[in-house]
Amino acid sequence: MVFQGKKLINDPNDVVTEFIEGLVETYPGMQFLDGFPEVKVVLRADVSRSTYDKVAIISGGGSGHEPAHAGFVGEGMLTAAICGDVFASPPVDSILAGIRAVTGPMGCLLIVKNYTGDRLNFGLAAEQAKSEGYKVETVIVGDDCALPPPRGIAGRRGLAGTILIHKVTSDRLGPGKMELGLGIHGEPGAAVADIQPVDVVVSHVLDQILSPETNYVPITRGNRVVLMINGLGATPMMELMIASGKAVPKLQLEHGLAVDRVYTGSFMTSIDMAGFSITIMRADETILQRLDAATKAPYWPVGVAAGNHPPAKIPVPMPPSRSTKSDESLSRPPQLNRQGQILEVAIEAAANAVIDLMDSLNDWDSKVGDGDCGSTMYRGATAILEDIKNYPLNDAAQTVNELGSSVRRVMGGTSGIIYTIFFKAAYAQLTASSQSIVTAKQWAEALEASIAAVSKYGGASAGYRTLLDALIPASAMLQERLNAGDDPCTAFVLSSEAACNGAESTKHMQAQAGRSTYISGEILASVPDPGAMAAATWYRAAALAVKEKYGASS
Repeated sequence: MVFQGKKLINDPNDVVTEFIEGLVETYPGMQFLDGFPEVKVVLRADVSRSTYDKVAIISGGGSGHEPAHAGFVGEGMLTAAICGDVFASPPVDSILAGIRAVTGPMGCLLIVKNYTGDRLNFGLAAEQAKSEGYKVETVIVGDDCALPPPRGIAGRRGLAGTILIHKVTSDRLGPGKMELGLGIHGEPGAAVADIQPVDVVVSHVLDQILSPETNYVPITRGNRVVLMINGLGATPMMELMIASGKAVPKLQLEHGLAVDRVYTGSFMTSIDMAGFSITIMRADETILQRLDAATKAPYWPVGVAAGNHPPAKIPVPMPPSRSTKSDESLSRPPQLNRQGQILEVAIEAAANAVIDLMDSLNDWDSKVGDGDCGSTMYRGATAILEDIKNYPLNDAAQTVNELGSSVRRVMGGTSGIIYTIFFKAAYAQLTASSQSIVTAKQWAEALEASIAAVSKYGGASAGYRTLLDALIPASAMLQERLNAGDDPCTAFVLSSEAACNGAESTKHMQAQAGRSTYISGEILASVPDPGAMAAATWYRAAALAVKEKYGASS
């Protein structure tokens, strides 16, 4: 195994989960959800969704920025932090698990940094949570004052401070080497050894400290102890937490000690020296009381709580069971009612139209994007045609929800997330009504809610050269014709014409979202936006299919 940069870690793929393990050992007021490696969520140990009577505050993002975000979980700050992999936005399922774990009747607020991945993944999770009955609001943070006014939707980045330039001490060791037993002034260590996984390093140091032969400290099996992992200045908090997470079970299981307190951080440093020290102190009630006494010293780790340590991990909460509806109601009914028949016709026509348009979409996208719009939409449409045999078509809201599930399963990239948000937002709007039959007005409201959600989380609006340039005029026309008294089928067809006109008009727009922002205006003028054309195509196909089969009677 090769270790670059002398990192005191084990497997690089495990650094985030092992950091979390060390964090909750150090701070008993925290727990993590037992969903590693996919779900990496740190939450307050004193908060349960069934009893929490305040708005839950949830944030998160890529790891590697410690102490953000998990280091700010606690009373008065975050209720939960969602940890992505290093420099990677956390996945939707992880965010959802965090929302479900801590959100009570007062709802939750998601604090999201202004990066596309964070916005989309937190946005989709928010819409899914809303569809499950949670109250969710989102605030996007963009505090970067170093950038000029942006063109398009990227905007200012979410930051947490400035980058400082450090004076680095020299590397007196050869590559792949480390020192053991060094002091705090940068003097050489007692021994030089090959770089080892942090597991091995921690075991070696603990054995040295607790060796009965050397008898450095009067600590024997059965004693109570306090553990301190001290960073020497240049070791990231992530690596220190990993060391803590490995040291505690070794002290408990291998040395038979009760670990009453764990302090992890940089307490006595040597400017920017790499490495850490381990301190073990024998403890009794008097010592613990003194350690726990209140202080205003700014760098004492006041988050280390007294008292019993709750379980470090708890089960991942499951989504609310579709329990309110039987399995039978979530499968294709043996006989379709009028609404179910209309839905089936519309969905099949829309999906087939997208499949037929695949080559054209790819061709347009090869000129203004990355050439895969048609293939991506084809995967979604094919999945829908495969899954429709199991859709509960007599239940419009649940059918829309299942459309989102089909798309999410197979469509990758930004398009997959955007369409999943679209369907989940429509589902949430439709479930707000207790009526089993959805009226034309309610369909129009669902379309409007879907557009609002895609705009909110994707950042685009009318004129940005996206699928919204087809859907926004369609929604406006649908509302207008229904309010004018047109029958629903006529209103649907007229609104689909507006969708097509809107998609064609994208040729004359300067792109402000997606990869098209990098394409010259001359090229853009010859090609419509593929996403808008795809949206207009499926919308138009659905409208014409419903008109052909049911006409004004629908």
